[in-house]
Amino acid sequence: MTVEFAPLIPGIYIALLAAIAVAFGALGLLQSVRGAVFRICALAALCLALLNPVVLQTEREPLESVVAVVVDRSQSQSAQQRPVTTDAALKSLTEQLARFPRLDVRVIEVGNDSFTETPSTKLFEALSSALEDVPTSRIAGAIMITDGQVHDIPETASELGFAAPLHGLITGAPDEVDRRIELVNAPRFGIVGEPQEISYRVLEDGTDTGQVTEVTVRVNGELYSKELAPVGQTMPLLIDVERAGDNIIELEVEAVPGEISLTNNRAVAVLDGIRENLRVLLVSGEPHSGERAWRNLLKSDTAVDLVHFTILRPPEKQDGTPIDELSLIAFPIRPLFVEKINEFDLIVFDRYQRRGVLPVLYYDYITQYVEGGGALLIAAGPEHATRDSIATTPLAPVLPATPTGKVTETGFYPRLSTAGRKHPVTRDLPGSADEPPQWGRWFRAIDVEAPEEDTILEGPDGLPLLILNRVGDGRVAMLMSDHGWLWARGFEGGGPHVPLYRRIAHWLMKEPSLEEESLRATALGNLLTVVRQTMAEEVPEATITTPSGEILSAPLAKVAEGLFQTELLVEENGLFNVENSDMSTLVHVGAVNAPEFAATVSTTERLKPLTSETGGTVQRVSVDGTSISLPSILPIKGTPRSSDGRLVLKVTRETELKGVNRIQLFAGFFGLALLFLMLGSAWYREGR
Repeated sequence: MTVEFAPLIPGIYIALLAAIAVAFGALGLLQSVRGAVFRICALAALCLALLNPVVLQTEREPLESVVAVVVDRSQSQSAQQRPVTTDAALKSLTEQLARFPRLDVRVIEVGNDSFTETPSTKLFEALSSALEDVPTSRIAGAIMITDGQVHDIPETASELGFAAPLHGLITGAPDEVDRRIELVNAPRFGIVGEPQEISYRVLEDGTDTGQVTEVTVRVNGELYSKELAPVGQTMPLLIDVERAGDNIIELEVEAVPGEISLTNNRAVAVLDGIRENLRVLLVSGEPHSGERAWRNLLKSDTAVDLVHFTILRPPEKQDGTPIDELSLIAFPIRPLFVEKINEFDLIVFDRYQRRGVLPVLYYDYITQYVEGGGALLIAAGPEHATRDSIATTPLAPVLPATPTGKVTETGFYPRLSTAGRKHPVTRDLPGSADEPPQWGRWFRAIDVEAPEEDTILEGPDGLPLLILNRVGDGRVAMLMSDHGWLWARGFEGGGPHVPLYRRIAHWLMKEPSLEEESLRATALGNLLTVVRQTMAEEVPEATITTPSGEILSAPLAKVAEGLFQTELLVEENGLFNVENSDMSTLVHVGAVNAPEFAATVSTTERLKPLTSETGGTVQRVSVDGTSISLPSILPIKGTPRSSDGRLVLKVTRETELKGVNRIQLFAGFFGLALLFLMLGSAWYREGR
């Protein structure tokens, strides 16, 4: 209750009246005038009435204090009994807080409702967002239920944004043990065929065995090596980059008995394999119109180092010109086909025939080159149907088609075969979906006998036109026409010679995306996409093993000929294993080696400095059967100095104004009666 004044007239006049009253009152007192005191009281009452004193009675209600309960639901909290402990602690804590009617309890669950590509436990970020609409004076404190592995802890209490106690209730046992492996250094890129060095370290939490442990190394899902690594020491590892594109390197350390989690027993590095310039040997048997098409295509690719020879003067051509007067370069057959043959990624014979340039033994060297993993492309012309065909050399065992000796010369549209509609080399060639195909005709094809499943392009009357085949570790392709150059020249609108020729060359050089049978998995955010490329008509369901060990099944839907796909949303981060038929692949969802999986042993040490600075406490909680014991809650007013093991909460002193009552002291009958009483007393005194 307070008293205020609301003058009825300007204050200067009241002050002037009061001064006159004081003067007359003083004069009356000096002259001992009867009733002077009563006159003074009457004038004082009049001045007080003019000041109009008002009594204000306010109605206020105490405001609620806000308590934030932050619940850690991150993946590390799913280990062993932590989910049960967390749920029990949350239930017991909310029941205790409900006993205090002036507490506004806000429960904030972190990590269970959103996916992040960089999984980590950011409890303080969630706390700040939840309390941004609350005045700092009304914040009573924050209680965190977590395993203690928090990755955004402020350095000082001033960074919290409020001055109230912070408490930590830690799940997990104090004697937990965990072994983990982490990458110290891993390059992002590497040259295919060259070794790359990565370094890793095996660490142990909760124990210090100091022993040497075994680390299993896998590259793209296949066993690469087994290494011995002392715990705590950084170890180097040389990895041969096997292929272009993503190479997933997985390091797995053997488990410790009873360890808290096996999730961080694996570390993954994704190494992008980059091909160094590919070396291609192009041998043209003679000058012809299509020779330039192959040369231009290979020269246009900056990743290709092309060595091109055209046979201009075969041995049987004798015109009497002395050798020292010829401006031709001798064909270096021994350096190319003996000494350096294994340095080439691809050998192309373009309308080449057996004319004595290459000794018969050298064809056997080429056969060995192919069987050992090399690539051979035969771009055949009419000479392939003659007795001088290279199909009559020791190269014949690696060739997928045998010439019949006939050459068909008629206009025809190259068409995709049944296998070609599924094969990644020809599946989506521009113009192939129409009938007739939206490209120009060719006019010559060399008849061969070839297995139907290896033929992906057909010529006139369904004759094999493009045959692909695997031989040993190598690959062979045969194009049974020399009229592909018509597409390059734009005849009848031309055709997709560039994508066709390039895909043939890249398939021969084992480009992963052009494999007939392949299983690929990619992740964009938490969307996992599985693509199965196959020559089969149907495929079984994909089996997906999550980082936590859960096995999921996903049907693959046909999206194109030879292509099946499925998409699913996942809620976990880490390494997923995808299997289909006899194929498997790995994909990592989220950031590789994220903080969430770096350390999983529960700890009170990370939160302790901050809770001590704010007057809070950090304590472990555990479930004993069906009951859980939590510290008592103590709401106080003022600044907490020591929690004494209790959950101290700072209750706000602020109130909310509900209403105001105004009482005028000199208003109405009371003021008038008081004024008449004073005046009457003065008159009465003077009358005596």
